[in-house]
Amino acid sequence: MPRPRPAPPWTVGGVPVELRRSARRRTLALQVRPGEVVLHAPVRTPEETLAAFVESRREWAERHLRTFAARPSPPAAWQDGSPYPFLGETLTLRLVPGLRQAERVGDELHLPHGLDLAATLEAWSRAAALPVFRAWVEEYAGALGARDRLGRVALSGARTRWGSCSSRGDIRLHWALSRAPREVARYVALHEAAHLLELNHSLRYWAHVARLMPEHARWRRWLREQGRTLLTR
Repeated sequence: MPRPRPAPPWTVGGVPVELRRSARRRTLALQVRPGEVVLHAPVRTPEETLAAFVESRREWAERHLRTFAARPSPPAAWQDGSPYPFLGETLTLRLVPGLRQAERVGDELHLPHGLDLAATLEAWSRAAALPVFRAWVEEYAGALGARDRLGRVALSGARTRWGSCSSRGDIRLHWALSRAPREVARYVALHEAAHLLELNHSLRYWAHVARLMPEHARWRRWLREQGRTLLTR
């Protein structure tokens, strides 16, 4: 005798499943965010079908909830003495009265006292990271045999993308990648450079990436799981 399906409200990993029905939706989808699970469904889908779908995705959803729970808490706001990650190094922030612009002094990053610290850090990081990012993209484009297809390399502050490559060969990398482990930032540089050959994510595209960076999946996973920490302050 088949086991009866649990009635709503359902829970996954101890988190209640929020049901959102829509007249425009034609398929079922389970969305997982930190401490939140949402089931999107068409208006007329029977509860038994919904329950079966939740059960079929339970292990996947619980795994993602555990990943979110294991992430480090957002760091405190930047202040004098804070460690600042930059291209694989850790600099110490120092607020200096009377200073007009940010400047690096050895392992310290001196910043003007009294200005918007986040904005000042972003401006300095953009200026200091761009030549490095450009060199990495050019290096990978050359190794892929696509140097002649490369256009302009610039930085972005896009909310949803760590990088982009246009059909004209222009590549943009998010400035906050300067705060990521060096290998992660290099992975994104390669990811976009490989689009000079394949403007898609086909098997052939990933073969180009794997040829130059066999461990790329590790850095891609880091960015998926930890990327939000680069933009928390």
